[in-house]
Amino acid sequence: MIRKHVVLAADLAGTVVFAIEGANAAIHAGLDLLGVLVLSFVVALGGGIVRDLLIGDTPPSALRDWRYPTLAFIAGLVTFFFYTQVAVIPPALLTTLDAAGLALFAVAGAEKALDFQMGSLSAVLLGTITGCGGGVIRDLLLTHVPMVLVANIYASAALLGATIVVVGRRLGCPPAVAAVLGGVVCLALRLAAVRYNWQLPRLA
Repeated sequence: MIRKHVVLAADLAGTVVFAIEGANAAIHAGLDLLGVLVLSFVVALGGGIVRDLLIGDTPPSALRDWRYPTLAFIAGLVTFFFYTQVAVIPPALLTTLDAAGLALFAVAGAEKALDFQMGSLSAVLLGTITGCGGGVIRDLLLTHVPMVLVANIYASAALLGATIVVVGRRLGCPPAVAAVLGGVVCLALRLAAVRYNWQLPRLA
């Protein structure tokens, strides 16, 4: 029961954060209101939908539970109609919110995978997909190279956060403790990567 509450809280919080990020990306791309709502939904819920389909939880939670699409659409509408106020939010804060959303979804995805008796490696990968999947779909819709393939330690941060959650649970940590540890590490690594421009090795 505690684990279910942890997953739900992380999922709903991440939904709001990523919906705002999706709406912001749509507005910058010059999309209309419908486009803004579509990207809000996709960024907020795309990763979770892919995760649920892969673990056999169908229909996906985002389509069964009215709270998920409702929160995504409300966040998109608020961002659209109050964009003047949203536009003055410092970039550093937006980066922090995006990192927080990544951490929340990576944690929620890993926890839910464990709920469905997935193996440790599968749970880590599903946590990463939950955190990054919506952003990948967003970038494909906007015809960009997915940010997770070029950003400063983005998917890697989700991967590490999900790994800590899974290892913690396997070692018998309470769900809330494992979730907090994984989320904090994911958040800290992502913000440090942005701050210090950390990159994974690549060929020039």
